[in-house]
Amino acid sequence: MKPRPQADQEEVDYFPTTPRKDQSIRWLVKLVTFLVVFMAGVVLGLSVSAHYTRHYNSRTELFFPRATYAGNCDKESLSIKRFVQPTCSMHGMSDDELFWRATVVPIMAEYPFERVPKVAFLFMTKGPLPFVPLWDRFFKGHRGLYSIYVHTLPDYKLSVPETSAFYGRQIPSQEVSWGSITLLDAEKRLLANALLDFSNERFVLLSESCIPVYSFPTVYEYLVNSAHSFVDSYDKDIQQARGRYNWRMSPKIKLSQWRKGSEWFELNRGLAIDIVAEHTYYSLFRKYCKPSCYPDEHYIPTYLNMFHGSLNANRSVTWVDWSRGGSHPARYGAANITVEFIQSIRNNGTSCMYNSRSTSVCFLFARKFAPSALAPLLNVSSTVMGF
Repeated sequence: MKPRPQADQEEVDYFPTTPRKDQSIRWLVKLVTFLVVFMAGVVLGLSVSAHYTRHYNSRTELFFPRATYAGNCDKESLSIKRFVQPTCSMHGMSDDELFWRATVVPIMAEYPFERVPKVAFLFMTKGPLPFVPLWDRFFKGHRGLYSIYVHTLPDYKLSVPETSAFYGRQIPSQEVSWGSITLLDAEKRLLANALLDFSNERFVLLSESCIPVYSFPTVYEYLVNSAHSFVDSYDKDIQQARGRYNWRMSPKIKLSQWRKGSEWFELNRGLAIDIVAEHTYYSLFRKYCKPSCYPDEHYIPTYLNMFHGSLNANRSVTWVDWSRGGSHPARYGAANITVEFIQSIRNNGTSCMYNSRSTSVCFLFARKFAPSALAPLLNVSSTVMGF
């Protein structure tokens, strides 16, 4: 056999057929490259998947929401109890929003909760309520049968003890001036706030100078069981009655329909809703019943006479003394408060109709009393008024 050339031998030695070290390096490079490409693919895939998921969910959540968003919602605010019986008298609604909300009437006749009729006591005052201690004694022990709402001047803060029935019972208010349409606005505002509580069945308008002359059980039974509301409404051919009629109200309101009465009314729930919702005749009063007309003495008496006369007793349940004449009734202070005086209000020798029967119990409240009358009234309340 012919020997191979030396050069060929060297060439073979320079290019070995199985280089172990170089082969390991190449495999390591391939592995690292594969891992890098694989990890890049995983990251890119996750990114695309997350984007697609967000895009898909943003569409499907509109129609098939997975969450009820209850985590950021006050469960109590959505409860039937909060809806039918608000615990707070303050709110951020405008008058228009309030009136709309107050006149929402359920179609279903049955209540999905135990409804105990309550009497809403609506106090309209410029400032303090000097007879809070007397009223607190009147209300004591009868929680759940009454509600209280107080309309003051906007910047006034009613200061009463936390134990008082009047604590926290102020409502959002606006400026009120005597003899103007703003008085009627305040009345409607009080009614509307009281209507938010579905248990309020009777509504009594009172002032800071009013007092109760009978015990709470007597007042409650009298009002809740009455087939009529109590709004003073009469027709007299005198300057203070027909003389205030404006002919520009015709033909919607005729002179024969025009009525006058005391501002201090008592209404059932149905009439209260109707008055808050009514706008046509209210607009006429706003336009044509100027200060010398006194809309608070004519609007409700006239409106009830026109549309709900059969539901009205045509009398007030609040006693007042006009015997001295003038623009304001007589005012009574400490010197006037005696057992005999209070008894003369409770049983003043007159009779009236109650549920189509004659009765001597005609007045449940009385006005007009000065703050000085508080102490003597507290002294006689248990023996004369029954509380």
